[in-house]
Amino acid sequence: MTLQAANRLTAAETQLIDAYTNQIGSLPGDGAVLLKRDGLFDGLKRQGLPTRRVETFHYTDLKALLRALPADEPQAVAKSEAPIVNDGTVLRILQGAAETPANLPEGLTVELYREALSSGAAAEGLTAFNSDDTIGRINGAFVRDGYAIAVAADTVIDRPVELQSVHAAGQLHLRFPATFGKGSKATVIERHIGQSGSAALATVVADLKLDEGAEITWVIVQGEGDADSHLGQIRAELGADSKFRLFVINAGGKLVRQEVHVKTVGEGCDFTLRGVNLLGGDTHTDVTMTLGHDVPNTTSTEIIRNVLFDRAKGVFQGMIRVAPDAQKTDARMACNTLLMSDDAEFSVKPELEIFADDVQCAHGATVADIHKSHLYYLMSRGIPEKKARGLLVNGFVAEIVEELEDEALVEALEEIITDWLEHHG
Repeated sequence: MTLQAANRLTAAETQLIDAYTNQIGSLPGDGAVLLKRDGLFDGLKRQGLPTRRVETFHYTDLKALLRALPADEPQAVAKSEAPIVNDGTVLRILQGAAETPANLPEGLTVELYREALSSGAAAEGLTAFNSDDTIGRINGAFVRDGYAIAVAADTVIDRPVELQSVHAAGQLHLRFPATFGKGSKATVIERHIGQSGSAALATVVADLKLDEGAEITWVIVQGEGDADSHLGQIRAELGADSKFRLFVINAGGKLVRQEVHVKTVGEGCDFTLRGVNLLGGDTHTDVTMTLGHDVPNTTSTEIIRNVLFDRAKGVFQGMIRVAPDAQKTDARMACNTLLMSDDAEFSVKPELEIFADDVQCAHGATVADIHKSHLYYLMSRGIPEKKARGLLVNGFVAEIVEELEDEALVEALEEIITDWLEHHG
């Protein structure tokens, strides 16, 4: 498949080529950054948007689903939102433009990513994750802004840091490189909000590096608009004895692909993934994870909970690879789905590739509707059927969020889930 054959170009592919040609002169960065941008876009041109023939996109035919791109809206205005948790640090990106940070807690350093692009410091990070990395290529070619974050060694950030991206329409391409020093602790909320009924396209890549003993919680709250496309990717490298907890909540968007790529590079590290996908209408949401256990004595657990209404379609792909030297690995993965409509679909593809012999690995998946006896129990006590269903569904996903230690954050996320269920249930 190639974009060189004009008769095979989709509208979206043509628009990508035209957009890059028109924007390259105004994108921040030159020299090494420009070479990286050209290389990424050249790879995208040669391969085109992926179809079902590309294994990692088998359930998300991006060429068919992303038929056209929204036009740039230079006059669009996005308004900031109240933070999820009060008293935290909020770094705002309105309509793709990051605001200059102020009043940062001690030990936290933040740089505007557009400045890192302009200086050339960002060039090294502009890479494709692998040969099928469409998100990385689009983002690297077009990225304009974001935040570069660094938490100093032995620093404890008590309140969450919220990366709040709000847009009204058009396109935005953001990057969040983040380094967490030895023994540091922090909670980061990556939040995406669409404020208009007009279609928008957002690509977001976060590159995380955890040094020895770092304990980081990263929460992605995706609340794009009903017509929006969201292509997200998070890459994480875990040092010795580090702990990385990732929570992903998808509660919006027309077309969503959230990729998670994690590598263990130090013994004793632990990775936790918790995901909640709330899907309704005629939407398509894909969470794809690759996890490399590359060194001995590492652990991981992944639990994904999905609720689908109407004609929604969802995907979870989870690949765990255990290297030959990664003895004493303990990795467990589960995906549980509630189908609330006969027209909804959810595809699950858990995979284990194990090349070591002293490991404990397991995966499982379930798909079901609300248990009739549970529904009857609540209704027999005077609770209306719709409310009873809502309580059961809420309980199904809320226990994932309750694993977070910050009570204020738990309450805020539970409110987002409850509001979504009341609107769609």
